[in-house]
Amino acid sequence: MEYFNLFTQILLIMCLGYYLITNLQWYNYKLERVVLKHHKWQWHITYFFTPIVLFYLIPTIYYSIYFYVLYLTSFIIWNRKLDRPVVLTSRVKRFLAILLFATFAISGLCLASPECNNTFVFIPLIIAYVVSLVLEKIFFISFKHKGKQRVHSITGLKIIAITASYGKTSIKNYLHHVLKKKYKTYKTPRSVNTIGGIVLDVNRDIPLDTQIYIAEAGAREKGDIEEISMFLEPQICVIGSVGEQHIEYFKTLDNIIHTKMELLKSPRMQKGFVHESVPIKDYETITKFPNNLHITKSSLDGIWFDVEVNGNLEHFHAPILGSFNAINLTAVILVAHELGMSIDEIKLALKSLPQVEHRLQLIKAGGKVIVDDSFNGNLEGMLEAVNICSTYEGRKVIITPGLVESTDEANILLAKEINEKFDYVILTGSLNTQLLSAHIDSQKIFILKDKALMENTLAEQTRVGDLILFANDAPNFI
Repeated sequence: MEYFNLFTQILLIMCLGYYLITNLQWYNYKLERVVLKHHKWQWHITYFFTPIVLFYLIPTIYYSIYFYVLYLTSFIIWNRKLDRPVVLTSRVKRFLAILLFATFAISGLCLASPECNNTFVFIPLIIAYVVSLVLEKIFFISFKHKGKQRVHSITGLKIIAITASYGKTSIKNYLHHVLKKKYKTYKTPRSVNTIGGIVLDVNRDIPLDTQIYIAEAGAREKGDIEEISMFLEPQICVIGSVGEQHIEYFKTLDNIIHTKMELLKSPRMQKGFVHESVPIKDYETITKFPNNLHITKSSLDGIWFDVEVNGNLEHFHAPILGSFNAINLTAVILVAHELGMSIDEIKLALKSLPQVEHRLQLIKAGGKVIVDDSFNGNLEGMLEAVNICSTYEGRKVIITPGLVESTDEANILLAKEINEKFDYVILTGSLNTQLLSAHIDSQKIFILKDKALMENTLAEQTRVGDLILFANDAPNFI
């Protein structure tokens, strides 16, 4: 029986460690964010704190029944339902290996010593977290130094760094598409925008014959973008639209603005392109945008707009959705022109501009029109998506969790626009359900609590001829 209890303890600690590292990975390995910023605090109670508290409160035999019948079963089901399960990176594997070793070591000591008691059972969790944190910092310092050397070893490499409250991934993708028509261009993959992701990308993936490297820089706290800027030392810096995205982390808009402006601290900066939402003084090396931008048309067929380049008014067209994208494309045009592309070359490149996946991406399937805007989580972009879809003549359905990391006022404004322009609303998650429901007609609303049932819900609640807008797709831990 003693060995059975020991096995139960080891399995319990590994489950708790797996839960901890899963949450740490979601929140960029910041423990304070896991504790203070988590949107599903009830998960912490169910899968972490309750099994620890009960371990000390109830007899061993009853705890074993609770653990194997209730806890372990629900924990496995919880993991299987996650739409963003833990990725078994080297860091995760190291953490689990350290945890397992510490667990066996302390369990062995307890078996050998009659004075050992249950007080020390959960010490391996603390050891694994601390040792893993120290090791990762040591590894990262070395890896970062190696990456900086690799960047500087690429002869003639031009680096473009892009930050914004929203739109930075779109600017990066559009700019890459335009510049690759003339130069050997490489960009950070997907939405990689942290110092860790960029360092990994530089060390592992950037080709050594790259002429232009485009990276996006994101932040959750002051200093994040400065660290990226000092690592890459970009010659061209782009600061796009700045607003109250991630306001819960930065507290004020001024803090957000100052953090974005850290990009301009690059020691090698030759030119900066800064959106007019950033209150920066006039400098010779800074160009404000959009410059006399005029959007002539925006529809489900694309956008047409005029913008001033070197004193001349130029006309452009791009087959992508969203008038706000004209602002992003203005930055693309100015940067490409700065790097030596002619206006005609830029216009030709824009004509073949592909849709960015999950950002106002138009898809037609099964007799339904689908607008996939699931990677767009800012108010301006979501309102634009709502307005574009409102021109559709048939039944309009929206699927959304609302705005995440934003204000109640912004969500109320969004809800009112949705209520006015959509016929049916499927609300996902629990974060904003109550707030949005208060401002949308009840007969229009369907609340989807479990995203695993999305496919069945769409089959039951939508029909041929519908337009379906996926507006922001927050993971189910939010």
